[in-house]
Amino acid sequence: MTTTRQKEPKRIAFFERYLSLWVALCIGGGVLIGYLAGDSMAYLSTMEIYQVNIPIAILIWMMIYPMMLQIDFTSLKKIGKKPKGIVLTVVINWLIKPFTMAFFAWLFFSNLYAAFISPELAGEYIAGAILLGAAPCTAMVFVWSYLSDGDPNYTLMQVSVNDLIILIAFVPIVGLLLGITDVVVPYDTLVLSIIIYVVVPLVAGVLTSRALIGSRGPEWFTGEFLPKLKPVSVIALLLTLVLLFAFQGGNILDNPLIIVFIAVPLIIQTYFIFFIAWFAGKKLHLSHAVCAPAAMIGASNFFELSVAVSIALFGLGSPAALVCVVGVLVEVPVMLSLVAFANKRKY
Repeated sequence: MTTTRQKEPKRIAFFERYLSLWVALCIGGGVLIGYLAGDSMAYLSTMEIYQVNIPIAILIWMMIYPMMLQIDFTSLKKIGKKPKGIVLTVVINWLIKPFTMAFFAWLFFSNLYAAFISPELAGEYIAGAILLGAAPCTAMVFVWSYLSDGDPNYTLMQVSVNDLIILIAFVPIVGLLLGITDVVVPYDTLVLSIIIYVVVPLVAGVLTSRALIGSRGPEWFTGEFLPKLKPVSVIALLLTLVLLFAFQGGNILDNPLIIVFIAVPLIIQTYFIFFIAWFAGKKLHLSHAVCAPAAMIGASNFFELSVAVSIALFGLGSPAALVCVVGVLVEVPVMLSLVAFANKRKY
């Protein structure tokens, strides 16, 4: 008598699974800290160099550096074998997504919410959405790819390509869209943000991974070293959220529904971009293992970069920064629903 072993269902890790809960707790804890600390919180906002807040910069670098350790640019040599998935990723993330995000933000904040939000605040909310939409996902997409049976090696290529494009496309796209919405664009701050939050951790990550893999081997690097760094990213993320909401407490208490207002266009944008990429991938006859991650990359965001740049441009307590943080809040439940959709429609 033989038995057929059932394939174990793939599960998201504990922290990522309940990320929305952790963000919600950080909202409550941060608001409470901001209320109790009062004006003393202002001291943190003065710890800046060239509009870069030092405590936040350290925390965000601690989040970004571990994810950059996973990037392998040698994988780009294989692009010529299966170029269509890469082309789809580039078109969706850089020619469509930033502009649809700007459109939905304008539609909601400047028009549908006009009775509740002043034009000045609407401009900053739109700016935050633009920053979120111009940064495709770098880290969590590996989770979404795993859960939807994506090809991990091809996903790595897609992410590596996006990281390279961010270096040259993020600043001009953000500058263009912010300029259209009449926001003064300090290009020196934008460029400095890319250097601090992308170039430096990317170079550090590539050099570190090559050195460690060369000396200890790839199995040790992926099986032991990377897991040990994960708590660092988690702690840095939670501390960043607490600090942000400590500064956002006044905005939230004055307008408790603002998080819901912000979440609506972000959720619509996420589903919209996913389905454009999903059906385009099917038209291109991409395999499920390539199409699903391509759609996931476009739908989710590099929120660490968006949060950092919004703080550099507008400040810790800005509506723009709040939009980027709400993006973290809504991402996990929305993306899990899209993973479920993709898994039910494997082909």
